[in-house]
Amino acid sequence: MICPKMNTERMGDYLSQVALAHSREFIVMVIDGASSHVAKDLVVPENIRLLRLPAYAPELNPQEHVWDEVREKEFPNRVFSDLASVTVQLELERGLPQLAADHKRLRSITSWPWIVSLILNAN
Repeated sequence: MICPKMNTERMGDYLSQVALAHSREFIVMVIDGASSHVAKDLVVPENIRLLRLPAYAPELNPQEHVWDEVREKEFPNRVFSDLASVTVQLELERGLPQLAADHKRLRSITSWPWIVSLILNAN
């Protein structure tokens, strides 16, 4: 989902999209403390639970490594002045779906031992 801004409404749309795509699964989604992730009026679908990371702990957030992968593969040696410049790039529209479709690569980036143990303990 590529959009020019992130707010509670967009986060709700994203959660709905994920819940629908994985309607037969229970999802534990790791989030940071962004205001759109923790807003009181955020609607969280029944098959999703949000697991909030401690404050100031980007090293625990697998999403940071996903963005590192996208930057490295889709935007090597490029600098942008603002987010709008990034979102209009065709590389992002091509790169994100390719990464999402490559389950093995995505799993290698995000399946950290503490996340896998959460999943195993939840079952």
